[in-house]
Amino acid sequence: MFEPAVHAVLTAYPTLHAACRRRHLREPRSGRPLSLHLAGILEHLDPVTPIAAGDLARRLGVTPGTISLQLARLLRHRLVTRTRDPADARRASLRLTRAGVRLRAARSLLDPDRVRAALARLPRLDREAAVRGLRLLARAAGELPRAESVAITRTPRARRTRA
Repeated sequence: MFEPAVHAVLTAYPTLHAACRRRHLREPRSGRPLSLHLAGILEHLDPVTPIAAGDLARRLGVTPGTISLQLARLLRHRLVTRTRDPADARRASLRLTRAGVRLRAARSLLDPDRVRAALARLPRLDREAAVRGLRLLARAAGELPRAESVAITRTPRARRTRA
């Protein structure tokens, strides 16, 4: 039966995530902090193929005003360039800079230093077993069919009638 193993993973993972997750990334050249949220936007940009700011906002499910604020931060960090679309000056085209490409490549959910420190607390054989187990679980998870997103629907409220 798998239930004890499922329970073990479900209870161990939140501890691992809370202890080792990255709180922020640092911009490679300056060392300035960058939130994981802003770094996540970089996943939707490319150094060669531009995307319009409005298209990026729609892709991320945010308003144009919200993406404008986020892009201003990314521009300040010099991770993104913004140019005017020659066909329509109202549209801004966005591309990743070299620094943006480097940061996107270095992005990880877990902080390598904290993972290293946690592994260092284990005896060698336990460390090897933990790493082997994680690799096996990750391989099996990678073989799962792609999960469909689950829509959360609101149940309709009963209408109130005035007496």
